Amino acid sequence: MSRLSELLQFVVTHHGLNDKAKLTKLVVEIFGLTRDRSLYYCDDFAIRFSSGAGSSFSNTILSLSNLKKVDHLPFLVCLVTPTENHVFLANTTLLRKISHSSQELRVDNIKGSFNGSDIIRDLEGITNEPANIQRLFDIHREIGFEGNLPRLVEWTNNIAPTGHKFVVLPEMEAMILDAPSRAAKFIISADAVTLKKELDERVERFNNEILVASMIENVNVRGRIIEYLIAGDDDALRERLITALQNRTTAKGLPAFRTENTLGDYQRIFDEYFTETDVKTKIMILSSNPKAYNLDKILEFLATEKSVFMFYFVGVDPARLVNTILVSMFQTDLLRSTILLKHWSGRNSRGVSQFEGQTIEALIKEPKYDVNKVSAIEFLKRLIAL
Repeated sequence: MSRLSELLQFVVTHHGLNDKAKLTKLVVEIFGLTRDRSLYYCDDFAIRFSSGAGSSFSNTILSLSNLKKVDHLPFLVCLVTPTENHVFLANTTLLRKISHSSQELRVDNIKGSFNGSDIIRDLEGITNEPANIQRLFDIHREIGFEGNLPRLVEWTNNIAPTGHKFVVLPEMEAMILDAPSRAAKFIISADAVTLKKELDERVERFNNEILVASMIENVNVRGRIIEYLIAGDDDALRERLITALQNRTTAKGLPAFRTENTLGDYQRIFDEYFTETDVKTKIMILSSNPKAYNLDKILEFLATEKSVFMFYFVGVDPARLVNTILVSMFQTDLLRSTILLKHWSGRNSRGVSQFEGQTIEALIKEPKYDVNKVSAIEFLKRLIAL
């Protein structure tokens, strides 16, 4: 059992204690927590205790600047009430806005504090309760503090949203809803074999460098480097990355580079299909929820004639490549594990999506390619309606 699970179980066993100070003292002693004012933390989690008459509370919890220090850990708020100890995850992904002293909040000026009423109690159908805290944190970990900050600034200051939702015209909708049929045909075609072979050859060519890069702790840097090794189009930059990896250069010493914020990493045009493939690395021993796609961008792409969107997953263990798999975005298990984060990217957007990492791990170990066209069409209709 993880330390986080032990903590949650401990708090539950002390329902009815109705004494914030006593519960705080017990938790601090048993779990060896370090105190930073009202915040307590260890290597596995951070926690703030509060008290109230019921599960609804508006107490000030923490400043955003202090939350930034621990936002890489599960940050819990334990609300002690007369009959029950409620526990909520309160990382930045689970905050609606910053309520207190936040008038000067900007991306480059972190100000203000959040209240208990600012904590989201239901994230896209997942209730914010102890049973779901690890699942919710896996969602948060992929976004992080820097990913959430622009959204919090926008919502806190009621800034007019930028950008625009992709407008699906009637003639586009038919093309979008035909995407599952195109995908089902593509995955059994010779073109799919060709695409997989091309990507596999790149993985084999850079096998050693991929294994070295997989040990980089920063998940974003690690993913970007491996994906560039496989799908990047600047050979000179790739060679500089390879040299740095061979010399065991730290993440800070790697060549600076930007990956374009495009839908896929690898574009391949066939006679009957226009494919975009997103390359994703899965470190098999780590729990993580990788980003999937921007919902507006995927609809815009699928409105294109012949469009097919694929994922190429690379499973890596510390000492070896486990497997590679090329699957449609509509693969049945993958589609079922797609999490829509409608609140995350601002009010003038449909949002973004993630995959539950356990599903990807299972697909890498036991590949499946099936597409349930009925379910996929219903999924697309939901996206269009957002």
